[in-house]
Amino acid sequence: MHPRELSIADFSYDLPEDRIAQRPLDDRSASRLLVMREGQISDGVFADLPEQLPSGSLLVLNDTRVVNARIVFHRATGARIELLCLSPAHGGPVERSFAERGQSDWNCFIGNAKRWKESEQLVLHAHGSMLRAERIGTEVVRFTWEPAALSFADVLKRFGHVPLPPYMKRPDEPADEERYNTVFARHEGSVAAPTASLHFSDEVLRALHDKGASTAELTLHVGAGTFLPVKSERMHDHRMHEEQVRISRSAIEAVRERLGNGPIVAVGTTAMRTLESLYWHGLQLFQGENLTAMDVGQWEPYEAGGTVAPAEALDAVLRDLRSRGEDRLTGSTRLLIAPGYRFRYADALITNFHQPQSTLLLLVAAFVGQEWRAAYEHALSHGYRFLSYGDGSLLWRKDAR
Repeated sequence: MHPRELSIADFSYDLPEDRIAQRPLDDRSASRLLVMREGQISDGVFADLPEQLPSGSLLVLNDTRVVNARIVFHRATGARIELLCLSPAHGGPVERSFAERGQSDWNCFIGNAKRWKESEQLVLHAHGSMLRAERIGTEVVRFTWEPAALSFADVLKRFGHVPLPPYMKRPDEPADEERYNTVFARHEGSVAAPTASLHFSDEVLRALHDKGASTAELTLHVGAGTFLPVKSERMHDHRMHEEQVRISRSAIEAVRERLGNGPIVAVGTTAMRTLESLYWHGLQLFQGENLTAMDVGQWEPYEAGGTVAPAEALDAVLRDLRSRGEDRLTGSTRLLIAPGYRFRYADALITNFHQPQSTLLLLVAAFVGQEWRAAYEHALSHGYRFLSYGDGSLLWRKDAR
C-alpha cells in the first residue's frame, strides 16, 4: 500500500493520562530503556545504554537547542493571548532572525486569537525592557522592542517561556530551561525538544566513548508540528511540517566512513529524518540536479525516479560540498517516513514512546514493522512513562548489523 493511502486509525492505541510524564526524573539517565531486537524485548535503564551497543557504534545526535519561544500577553481586558514563535516570516534561517535587532516578524501559533483585535498592539514590560506585538497577517506577528540594541534571541530570554507541549498540563518552571534541552544542545532554533536525547548525561556519553563508540552531530530545528496528531483520515490529506537542517561536512564523512563498518544509531526521530533526507538530497545531486541547499519534499521517497546506493548518495553530497568550498549542508526537509519506507543508514533507533496517530509513531512503525504494537503494549503493561519527559527505547532494525 502506498503511504498516501494509509489510515491513521491503524496507528492508534489507548494512552491513559496518568502515563504521560509531566516532569523529568532527577537523573536524566535513570529513565527506563526498553530494548527490542529480533522481536525480543528486554527492560533496562538508560545508564546501561553503553552495554547495549557494540564497540564501533556511531551515534547520530541532534544538537539543536530549544528556545523560550512561548510568549504570554494580556489584553487590557485581562484576556490571555499566547504566542508560539514557529519560524521566521521571511523564510530565512532562524539564526539570522534571532540576530535581528529592534524588529522581527514570525509565523506564530496564536492562542485565543479571536480575542486579539486587528491593529491592536500587545505590550509587555520586564527587566527594563519593552516588547510589543501586532498582527500583520493571519498567523504572522511583528515584534518590536526597546532597547532596540537587543537581539531577538535576547528578547526571548527576557520575555519567553519554555514551550512545553500541551499534554504537560502545567506551567513551565525554571528547571525546564535546562531539562527540556539536551546536555549537548548547541544551536538555538527548536520549539520542541529532540526528546530521545534528553536521557543522555555527560556520564553516559563518557561511557560510550570508553566503550569505543563515537558520535556525529547534526542539527534539525524541531517544529511544533512534530508532535501533533494527524487529523486527516488518510495520510494523503496530511501536510507535513517543514523543518530547517544543517549538517557539517565532517558529520556526513563520519556516517560515510561507518556505513557498512559498524552500527549506525539514530538518536531520535529528528536525527533519523535528517539522515534519510541526506539520501534523497544525494540522489538529486547524483542525477545531475544543480542544488545549493537541501529541499526534500514530503513524498520524495515514494515518487522519486531512480535509485542510488546509500554510499553513492553520500559521496555525491560530499563532492558537491567540496566543489563549492562549503563546510556544511543547509536547507530544509518535509520528509514523511511511514510504513513502506526503506531505510538507508540507521541500524538502530533510540526514541521515546510517542502519541497515538502521530507521524512519529508512523516512523517507528516503518522501522520495526508491526512489532511496534508489541513494544508499546509491553511499555504500557510494565509501567513505562510516555512522551517528551518519559522513558526511552532502543529499537533495532531486523536486518541490522
